[in-house]
Amino acid sequence: MKRVEVSEQFKTLLTAAKRIALENDATTLIILAEIPYDFPEIQKITKKLNLLVASDKPDVQRAAVEDEVKLISILHEPETRQIQINQAILEAIANEYLQSGEKIVALYAGFEKDTIDTISVINLSESLAKLTARDLRRLETKVPLETLRAVVDISVEIGREGREGKPVGALFVVGDHRKVMTLSHEQVHDPFKGYGKQERQIRSPRVRESIKELALIDGAFIITADGIAHAAGRILDAPAEGLTLSKGLGARHWAAAAISKATNAIAIAVSESSGTVRLFQDGIVALRIEPMDRAMKWRDVDTEPPTND
Repeated sequence: MKRVEVSEQFKTLLTAAKRIALENDATTLIILAEIPYDFPEIQKITKKLNLLVASDKPDVQRAAVEDEVKLISILHEPETRQIQINQAILEAIANEYLQSGEKIVALYAGFEKDTIDTISVINLSESLAKLTARDLRRLETKVPLETLRAVVDISVEIGREGREGKPVGALFVVGDHRKVMTLSHEQVHDPFKGYGKQERQIRSPRVRESIKELALIDGAFIITADGIAHAAGRILDAPAEGLTLSKGLGARHWAAAAISKATNAIAIAVSESSGTVRLFQDGIVALRIEPMDRAMKWRDVDTEPPTND
C-alpha cells in the first residue's frame, strides 16, 4: 500500500510533540490519522514514545497493521475531534495500551482535514476511568466483550452528555434477553418493534443516537448478547429480596440489581443526578464508572439492607 510521505511541517510537529512529552513525563503519542502515513518514519522521529494510531479510515488501519504499529479503530461517525480523541483513549484503555493514570500527547488535524496541525497534552487521571478489558472480561458470562463494551460506551456518553442540555438516567439489561422479557412488562409502545435485526444493531451510529434519544422515556433497554436492541421502555419485575445496595441509590439501581440477580444478564444503570455508570452482576455493583468530565476512579461502597418503604 502506498504511504503518504511525512512532510517537513509534520516532522517539526512530531519533534515538538516528543519534546513536550518528555517535559510532561508523557510516554505515549496518539496520532488521529486521516491518511496512511509512513508510520515507520514517524516512529524513527518519535523514538522512545509509545506510538498509537487512531483512525476510522480502512486504508489507514491497513497501513498501521502492515507497519506493525498499535492501532485503535474508532467508529466512522461525523463527530468532533474532541469526541474522536475521547473515543480513541477509551478504546486504548480497554485494549490495555494505556493506563488510566498516564499523561499522553495527541496529534490531530484541528483545522484542515488532512493536515495534522494541533498538539494536546492529556492527563488521563483527570479525565478517564479505570476501564480496562480485564475489568469487563470478569463481568462476562454469556455476554461477549464486544457487546458489553458497546453498551458501556453508550452509557458513559449518556452519563456525560445527558440529553438536550439536561441530565438523563438510563437502564440497560444485556444478555439472557428471553428470561429478562418474562420478568418485565411494557411501559410504553416498544420503539424497536417491527424493525429488522440489522436496523437494531447497537454498533450502528444511527441506533446509538436513537438509544440516546429514547433514554428520555421510562423503562429499560433490553439488549441481546449479540448486540441487538431487542426492546425499550420495559419495566423490570424481578423481586428485590436479599439485595444490599449503597446508600442513596434509587429505584433504577434496585431494578438493575434485582434483574441481574434473577437472570444471567448484566444490568447497567446510569444515574440521572451524577452521571455515574454502575454495572451490576448477580445483584451487586461489579464496576463503577464516573462521568468523563470528572475524575473517574474506584470508590469504596457503603452498604445497607433495603428498607420496607
